[in-house]
Amino acid sequence: MTPILANALQFAFQKATTEGKICIATLLVVSIFSWTVIISKARQLMTARKMGRRFFAAYRQTKDPLEIFRQGQEFEGAPAYDLYGTGIEELNYHLEHNPVQVHGQKRISAGSFDTVRVAIERAASNQALALEKGMIILSTAVAGGPFIGLLGTVWGVMETFSGIAIAASASLTAMAPGVAGALIATVTGLFVAIPAMFAYNYMVTTIRAITQELDAFANEFATQMEHRYVDNRPLSEELRDALAGLSPALGASAVREVPAAAGSARVHPAPISPRTVVAA
Repeated sequence: MTPILANALQFAFQKATTEGKICIATLLVVSIFSWTVIISKARQLMTARKMGRRFFAAYRQTKDPLEIFRQGQEFEGAPAYDLYGTGIEELNYHLEHNPVQVHGQKRISAGSFDTVRVAIERAASNQALALEKGMIILSTAVAGGPFIGLLGTVWGVMETFSGIAIAASASLTAMAPGVAGALIATVTGLFVAIPAMFAYNYMVTTIRAITQELDAFANEFATQMEHRYVDNRPLSEELRDALAGLSPALGASAVREVPAAAGSARVHPAPISPRTVVAA
């Protein structure tokens, strides 16, 4: 059994001009790239959503941001997991090289946490770019496919009418083959653009949802790390702990005076004697 429209397409392609066949060949190349992106991107997004749901379910069950890392769980393909790995790597670096001891536990300073936050934001941007990679090919196929086909059609119609004018024969039999050969370029352009359009709209919506979810997780992850591993003590407590660590011999009375001195912002000037005023 012959496919639907196979005879018509075969006849039209045979009657197409050289310029029309060049346009059709160009559209076939665009279609190959377009379908390659559609298949690979569909797999990527499917894996990202599936593994992302698993990662978020596991992360919501933990109380410590480092628990998934310590347990060795992996969620390859989830953008949020890659962001999580970047943040944990930066946090562990500062816990090992720039620790702050708070009541016998390791913490990091606010300055070190700024570096961790920047690493998380950079990872979120990189994951968004990775999700959008290749989408320009689909948008080009959607926008350029019909125009390339239209170029081949217009060129073919122009050749047909030029041949009729030269032959001085305006019969339908003389016009039909050339017009059919010209229209196949437009048909090919639509065959390229229509699948790319549906795939592009679906994938853009999916990527936008994953990106927004990723940004929300980045803020949540950074906030939880700040509450758990960042030294947020007030200045008075830091000074009291520092003095207690440097000189235990000062005693409790000297240490108790630190908050009052640190929290006081009023400066009492020394009294001026009348002799000083006369001298001035």
